[in-house]
Amino acid sequence: MIPDDVVEQVAQAADIVAIISEHVKLKKTGSVYRGPCPFHQGTNANFSVMPGGGYTCFVCGEKGSVFTFVQKRLGLTFAEAVKYVGEKSGIEVVDVQRKREGPDPREPLWELNATVAAWFKEMLWEREFGQPAREYLAKRQITRATADRFGMGFAPRELGLMRTYLNGLGFDDARLLASGLLVRREEQEEPRPRFRDRLIFPILDPQGHTVGFGGRLLGPGEPKYLNSSESKAFTKGDVLYNLSSARTAIRKEDRVVLVEGYFDVVRLVDAGIEPVVAPMGTALTDRQADLLARHAKHAFLLYDSDAPGQKATFRAADVLLTRGMDVRVVTLPDGEDPDTFVAKYGGDAMEKLFGAAMDVFDRKVQLLERGGWFTNLQRKRRALDSMLPTIRAASDPLMRDLYLQRAATAAGVDRSVLERELSAPMRRPGRPVAPPERGPARGAPRGMARGASGARANEHAGDHGAPLPPDPDEQFDDAPMEPPVERPPARESTDERAIIRVMLLEPASVDGVVEAVARLEEGMGEHPGLDGGPPHASGVFRDPVYAAIFATLAEHGGAADIETLTESLDPEAIRTVETLRGEAGAVVDPKATIDAALGGLHARLNEDRLTEIDRILPLAESAEQDALMQEKTTLSRETRALDPRRGWGALRKNRGS
Repeated sequence: MIPDDVVEQVAQAADIVAIISEHVKLKKTGSVYRGPCPFHQGTNANFSVMPGGGYTCFVCGEKGSVFTFVQKRLGLTFAEAVKYVGEKSGIEVVDVQRKREGPDPREPLWELNATVAAWFKEMLWEREFGQPAREYLAKRQITRATADRFGMGFAPRELGLMRTYLNGLGFDDARLLASGLLVRREEQEEPRPRFRDRLIFPILDPQGHTVGFGGRLLGPGEPKYLNSSESKAFTKGDVLYNLSSARTAIRKEDRVVLVEGYFDVVRLVDAGIEPVVAPMGTALTDRQADLLARHAKHAFLLYDSDAPGQKATFRAADVLLTRGMDVRVVTLPDGEDPDTFVAKYGGDAMEKLFGAAMDVFDRKVQLLERGGWFTNLQRKRRALDSMLPTIRAASDPLMRDLYLQRAATAAGVDRSVLERELSAPMRRPGRPVAPPERGPARGAPRGMARGASGARANEHAGDHGAPLPPDPDEQFDDAPMEPPVERPPARESTDERAIIRVMLLEPASVDGVVEAVARLEEGMGEHPGLDGGPPHASGVFRDPVYAAIFATLAEHGGAADIETLTESLDPEAIRTVETLRGEAGAVVDPKATIDAALGGLHARLNEDRLTEIDRILPLAESAEQDALMQEKTTLSRETRALDPRRGWGALRKNRGS
């Protein structure tokens, strides 16, 4: 007997269209395949097969999965059917026996989601509520046929409409809350729909079950895109949008095109490019990469051409390289994304870009060369840091060797130095962690709130939008060869906590604190980093929750009340705010607390610079080493002498500022 997840692996690998086509003459009609039903010997095309899903006969009512079809058609037991499908799919199955008996516990949520998907679709096309969404689709040149192919719908703004409809069908609030279709922040609060005034994209698992939804806001507001919350049926990191429909094309073409968003998928498929999937706006996970590696050998990364898109490209590439996939990067013209490019130039033009796609490591080196990242010692060190994770990720020994030689040649570094780096344990120097993506906060210092299109992401763009090297510290954090370690959120910084507590309890101090933190970050520029500016990754705050709270307070100033904070922050940050607001007795002297905390954060930044100096010393010439050692001595003396009780102003005075 084997676990259910192995049976699931066979189901995911199965090409249901190919297997059923051996017994039924099928013809593609839209997004499905139709033919005569083999169970009631029909002659009309009433038998429908969904790629990546199941089959249904609209006359006799027969329906099921690929296993069900094989069992009924060939008279096999379930175990025999799994073996049969496994052989057809290239997976060896020995003595398989289904461990779980009875219905799948996720079926109630699948049923609910399928019902809601149909209701959303009705709201889009048959109700007055959907007029704004219909106009939006027309503006984006999405036809009714294309929208129907992806099951698009619309979630109206009215609070009780969906709930009343579903309750009337027997779906109680408990199931609606479990699925995430209804939400409430407090036990006494009336449930509210998660999706309101949004264009809806149903999300299907590889077997074709509707497991969740993505919603695109039609008007102004944030977040622009919202996905279903996690549930028994939906784990975002386990699903790829459109995989259930694209599986056959991916296998047939032995390639998968990875894009960022829903509309990118829709536009490419509509243009005839079918093996397209998307991780729905999140970083590619190991589980998603496993799914892709089971379907194809070649991956084309087609992310946005801006700096955040390029960073996401290289992160996804490293995850795929560990699976032995051939990873290529498709480069779009400046200012274009997959959706806009195909809308302007068509599928043939996109196919030409696929033909010109570069190996991911060649693309990374090209961007570094264009940006001048091999011109001096410190930039070269950071450039190498951005290349090493990709070299480590390459599971093909020959490709890894080629990457290593390419890096040594591009950087003008002896290959043996890089080999030592690769064999050494990966260091994880301290760094700030970027907060959840939002627009830049008013008055917030660099790195406090960097949205996907924020200025911080683009201010260091190089030739043709070529960014600085992907942050090496972030690359180390994502190094794919090292197994992930579960750890609690970074709450080790009592200084960050102290600052946020004072800002929450003393609203009049907010503007002054924001200015002080900005001055502290400006002081980071005294030590040249990647671009001659700050050497640190994101800014003063490292804990993402404290950073998010700081950004919100900086944006709204002392006027930020609890309602404003609740609307802007995620649940974990809201809980932290509530905890800190209840610690009024912990703040005796707000000014002294802030001064001490800023002094502590300053000392931490100095320590980061000392770590960076240790990392670049091996690459330095003799004269450069002398200068670095002098800087190290000065910093060490300053850090030891730093007395937080003297305050930020006194510290700046002593440093001649």
